[in-house]
Amino acid sequence: MPRLAGKVALITGAGTGIGRATAILFASEGAKVAIAEINPTAGEETAHLAGNGAIAIPTDVTEPESLERAIRAAVDTFGGLHVLHNNAGGSTAADGTAVEAPLDEFWRAIKLDLFGTFLGCRFGIPAIIRSGGGSVINMSSNVALMGVPGRDCYTAAKGGIAAITRSLAVAYAAERVRVNAIAPSATMTARVKTLVAGNTALQKLADAHLLGLIEPEDIARCALYLASDESRMVTGQVLPVDSGVTIS
Repeated sequence: MPRLAGKVALITGAGTGIGRATAILFASEGAKVAIAEINPTAGEETAHLAGNGAIAIPTDVTEPESLERAIRAAVDTFGGLHVLHNNAGGSTAADGTAVEAPLDEFWRAIKLDLFGTFLGCRFGIPAIIRSGGGSVINMSSNVALMGVPGRDCYTAAKGGIAAITRSLAVAYAAERVRVNAIAPSATMTARVKTLVAGNTALQKLADAHLLGLIEPEDIARCALYLASDESRMVTGQVLPVDSGVTIS
């Protein structure tokens, strides 16, 4: 039996990279998938690749009305919501230390990564409760678990996600909502390949992977575990999928 049979999942930022890989995997495991993506063309491409009736909803996760509308559309289309994957986010080459980074970059990272996740939980958790419970999967990062220099904007946002994951897990356990986060290291999406190129600190981090470089499908498989009933006793955890970087 497919591992997500009968479940409805909404994935933000699923037009490319980890989100796209997760949408395709979830659909192959029986989920009805709603792709909340700011780029309508990329969202439609992912929906086509995922199949199983997947839909794309143009969504800006930094705008409350947009994300609320996307979650409502998923519920109206599929009859409920059981899995929320707050995947949208990312860093840029403008990041740096707290001393040197542009203030605009700090607020960009906070708004997209942390506030976008906050809004997803704000509107998604009530929908999951109404559907009888389910799983929230946030995206933290290995930079929230270890010292990585020169990425303080991104680190601040991803550290906040790790913290809110734990507090929400406690707050909504009685409502049968599990809240966990994945903490990837550098994952070889097209965006990350560009970011690593020419960045000495990030290249050093990439070279520290004990099991080789991470592909989007590796993160998607962890998300599948957290979305499925196999992880029914797992909540409030930040799970590193990092090829051993945090211990090397």
